[in-house]
Amino acid sequence: MDVQPYLFFNGRCEEALDFYKKKLGAEVSMMMRFKESPDKESVPKVAGAENKIMHASFKVGAHGLMASDGMCQGAPSFQGFALSLGVPDAAAADKTFTALSDGGQVQMPLTQTFFSPRFGMVTDKFGVSWMVIVEPKH
Repeated sequence: MDVQPYLFFNGRCEEALDFYKKKLGAEVSMMMRFKESPDKESVPKVAGAENKIMHASFKVGAHGLMASDGMCQGAPSFQGFALSLGVPDAAAADKTFTALSDGGQVQMPLTQTFFSPRFGMVTDKFGVSWMVIVEPKH
């Protein structure tokens, strides 16, 4: 069994994927627009929806995520979870946290904690919450 996050960006999926490619080095392995679907009834009834993303798969590091524009109804709403991004050292934490903060909102500044040399929480400009942590060395 495998659990994989699926993020619905409600019309901003392509913008989000471009942001994650630039800021996190994400790699998109698959992307299908609604107009490419064999099921034309699945296209949301919103002007321009045919060019929006029906489904995409991408990786941040070794971990896969999926994304879509969903029903293209406006602002995305991500609540009740955060994506935790483990990085190897403080320099990588600083770089990653700064990148995700671009246009977003810092929830907890990146700082040293009792459990990590760097930990912080940020909500990116799409409303996705991230926790950036330097992974402990065993």
